[in-house]
Amino acid sequence: MEGGGNTKGTGLSGLFGAGGAGYSHADLAGVPLTGMSPLSPYLNLDPKYLVQDTDEFILPTGANKTRGRFELAFFTIGGCCMTGAAFGALNGLRLGLKETQNMTWSKPRNVQILNMVTRQGALWANTLGSLALLYSAFGVIIEKTRGAEDDLNTIAAGTLTGMLYKSTGGLRGIARGGIAGLTLTGIYALYNNWEHMKGSIARQSL
Repeated sequence: MEGGGNTKGTGLSGLFGAGGAGYSHADLAGVPLTGMSPLSPYLNLDPKYLVQDTDEFILPTGANKTRGRFELAFFTIGGCCMTGAAFGALNGLRLGLKETQNMTWSKPRNVQILNMVTRQGALWANTLGSLALLYSAFGVIIEKTRGAEDDLNTIAAGTLTGMLYKSTGGLRGIARGGIAGLTLTGIYALYNNWEHMKGSIARQSL
């Protein structure tokens, strides 16, 4: 009876997984798993391999990690044209409403306002697009000539752009355009390097 009870208890414990003999991982290492997929080796990874310290981009031979002025020229020209068109449209709407404020809402007034919006939008888009084209062209030429890319190229390109754009106004117009371009690009360069300048000043104060 005892042997039968032990046999029954062993069978139940083996069925429910409790009270059975314990096996180590080494004992079960060579036991094949029937009806189950083996554990994928890719699920057991060292987390340090998931942290990438270097860039994962594949660049052509001789290519830079950052976009140059030639690549940025298309974005600059397109962005300036769109910005000019949007600003000109708003300005044209303001001027159209101001000039037709004494008119009642009618088709002639709507047509006049629409013409003003279209005219101002095209004017500002052409103006900013032309400035962006000159600035990008000067920037690319200066970069290729100097063989370096820094804020000096930005300031020089802005100054030359202002001078050429206002060249029809004589020497005084050239001077004004150059000063305007120098000022705008100088402010941009200062803003672009503000954090670096603050860090340098902080290190010197220590």
